[in-house]
Amino acid sequence: MELLIRDRRVGGDEPVFVVAELSANHNRSFDLAVETIRAARDAGADAVKLQTYTAETITIDADNEYFRIDHGTIWDGKTLYELYREAYTPWEWQPKLKETAEDLGLVCFSTPFDRTAVDFLESMDVPAYKVASFEITDIPLIEYIASKGKPVIISTGIAGPCEVWEAVEACRRAGNDRIALMKCTSAYPAPPEEANLRTIANMADTFGTVVGLSDHTPGTATPVAAVALGARIIEKHLILDRGLGGPDAPFSLEPSEFRSMVDSVREAQKAVGGISYEPPPSAVKNRRFRRSLFVVRDVGPGEELTGENVRSIRPGFGLPPKYMRDVTGRKFRRSVRRGTPLSWDMLE
Repeated sequence: MELLIRDRRVGGDEPVFVVAELSANHNRSFDLAVETIRAARDAGADAVKLQTYTAETITIDADNEYFRIDHGTIWDGKTLYELYREAYTPWEWQPKLKETAEDLGLVCFSTPFDRTAVDFLESMDVPAYKVASFEITDIPLIEYIASKGKPVIISTGIAGPCEVWEAVEACRRAGNDRIALMKCTSAYPAPPEEANLRTIANMADTFGTVVGLSDHTPGTATPVAAVALGARIIEKHLILDRGLGGPDAPFSLEPSEFRSMVDSVREAQKAVGGISYEPPPSAVKNRRFRRSLFVVRDVGPGEELTGENVRSIRPGFGLPPKYMRDVTGRKFRRSVRRGTPLSWDMLE
């Protein structure tokens, strides 16, 4: 299973596609957003992702119980409108940010949160779309996104299996089978013990898509483990300095941490390899150092072979140790010096 995002193949045996999520980590500064995109390139990301909404397109300005955040998140005390007004990325920045990213060799795409955002991103010619976890049940929106014929990457953080199926089928009904699903824990930050990464391989088998991880856990261990379990896209929030604060700072990586994650992800993918019980080329030459049967004491013609004059030792130039029982008690046909590997032609 593979996708083509612009000129990048994603999935299968291709290198893991690493996405730096900008989100609100620009702290409402265009220059900071540009600097963060440069840091993403330097940290080894393949892509940078934006979010395209305004407070008005994602919610309404209301302060009743339905719109207040009060369920144990880092944003408790705010209304949804207040949070999104603080966190959004101005739309007039986004074509310039995309141009900056592409000039640096990065893929740049975005998460739209309504049809007007999709239309705006189409005018920017983004190469792919992301569907956020909380929009996975907005089937009309997913159908509209999929109708554009570009890869659709869907986070599944708050969905059950039936809802994931509905989202996948919405894309396919629109004639779009270029789908990736992202295992995701929609908690901010997310406890590692709730990541349930073993689901990744099952998702690939069940839904027949490329599968990745959209990660909100602290640190870098969870993305590395996800790659070992089959993730082919890793998305992680990037911030220049958590000391800058902002809505996403607590679960974002600084550039040096992101670089470390990328390096570890690349190593993990290499280490996974394929299924093989044979030693790899780098190990074959070391077969010479395994144990074998050696003459460990000078012997003469007619002398009986015993555990005193032949032993299993390193290196591996003699008969395999499994033959020790077969050769014990047999007689040497000629003189053999200590330190000579045992061979059949030495024995009567």
